[in-house]
Amino acid sequence: MATRLHLFDLDGTLIRGSAAAVEISRQLGLGAEIAELEREFLARRLSPDEFAVRARELWAHLTEAQVAAAFEGAPWMTGIREVWADIREQGNYCAVISLSPDFFVRRLLDWGAHAAHGSRWPVLPFTEPIDPTGLLNAAAKVKIADQLCAEFGMSLDDCVAYGDSMSDAEIFASVPRAVAVNADHHLSGLATHTYAGGDLRGAYELVRPRR
Repeated sequence: MATRLHLFDLDGTLIRGSAAAVEISRQLGLGAEIAELEREFLARRLSPDEFAVRARELWAHLTEAQVAAAFEGAPWMTGIREVWADIREQGNYCAVISLSPDFFVRRLLDWGAHAAHGSRWPVLPFTEPIDPTGLLNAAAKVKIADQLCAEFGMSLDDCVAYGDSMSDAEIFASVPRAVAVNADHHLSGLATHTYAGGDLRGAYELVRPRR
């Protein structure tokens, strides 16, 4: 059986009904402010670069402790560690590719992901501005997936993608198996499987290899 690479989105997929930026902002008492930025971004009135610059302004005094609290308090799907452990036991690979800040995404390496890629942000506490060249977009997800495939000795044809929204459309269109997890209309017609619920094990079972 061919080795598989399972590619997971973060916001709205592993974190159900929320996003890293929302959880970080809640720790700072800036829930309303980030909600407005999210609305402008979803309405395409803000580019990813503009969103990041505005969020960086909101988070001017963000600390590692606040990021840790946001991570620990986020509404994670249940079963993430169990799914990734099973993927490893089967000799397969799992990775997270997210547009969210890398200082949040990288924390998932401790949960068992082989790789975790996010947008490159300045080191905390912030002293540098956002570098737009380090920010990811939907196309970057495909590029990173290609790089991971090369690293692990496979191709996009060996991948399974999990996502929920517009930023996942390009990766869904690039792989043969894709699971829409609590997804919106942007993934209609692109997913091979659909899951609604709070347990990642349910989504994984739809594509879990049988030996």
